[in-house]
Amino acid sequence: MIEETAHSAAHKAAASHEAAHEGLKELANWITLVNERWHDVPFVNVLHQWENVVFSLTAAFFLIILSFFATRKKSLIPGPLQNVLELAVESFENLVTGIMGPRGRAYVPFIATLFIYILTQNFMGLVPGLKAPTSSLNTTVGLAICVFFYVQGIGIKQNGIFGYIHHLMGSPHDIVGWIMVPLNFPLHILQELIKPMSLSLRLFGNILGEDSLIAAFVGLGILSLSFIHSPIGLPLQFPFFLLSMLLGTIQALVFSLLSTIYISLMLPSSAHETA
Repeated sequence: MIEETAHSAAHKAAASHEAAHEGLKELANWITLVNERWHDVPFVNVLHQWENVVFSLTAAFFLIILSFFATRKKSLIPGPLQNVLELAVESFENLVTGIMGPRGRAYVPFIATLFIYILTQNFMGLVPGLKAPTSSLNTTVGLAICVFFYVQGIGIKQNGIFGYIHHLMGSPHDIVGWIMVPLNFPLHILQELIKPMSLSLRLFGNILGEDSLIAAFVGLGILSLSFIHSPIGLPLQFPFFLLSMLLGTIQALVFSLLSTIYISLMLPSSAHETA
């Protein structure tokens, strides 16, 4: 039984290596394994097609449960979980207000939630049987679209519809500025549309690259001991787990900080002055 398992694992690793020319491969998750076993079941096929949504919801439910237990019994002398949560919120609030000023506190809940949610999804790729939903462009585009509409909504709310259009025109205040409006207006619209593309592609590319690199070294570790029919391989992927944790945190922080800057740029000039 063990010998058959080793041969099967080596065969899958070799197949993954041969398929590398067709595209980047990730480690199999529990939905992939279930689909491979019961691919004729319609529900399993639907589950496989929507696996990124399933894992995104898994991350959301995990954070909801964690928040519930952290805030269920709040006290002046916080417990370990409440203490960690309060420290994280306070640190992120200081970071956001350091960029946007005092008015940035109003946007901390959105930005902090964005960071924690993306970070959780990034780390899910390091848990056996799970998958990082952010390794799919669909997930990162969805997150970027949320940021896009949130930023535009803040721009309209804080500036008014005419102030929002004036902002897109480049905020002209003199004759030269108004002359440049036909050039600045389409450029600013294009800039706003490029921002979510940049956010989504950066996050997607980095997380997919990390997960594919880990998958490649897992396969290489299995192949390295396949000649002795070992049921396990060398843990060549371990150093890249640590690297993925670092880069996953950085990518979540970059996504959140860029979102913070986009919000700050939409605020009226008076907001920056009071900040």
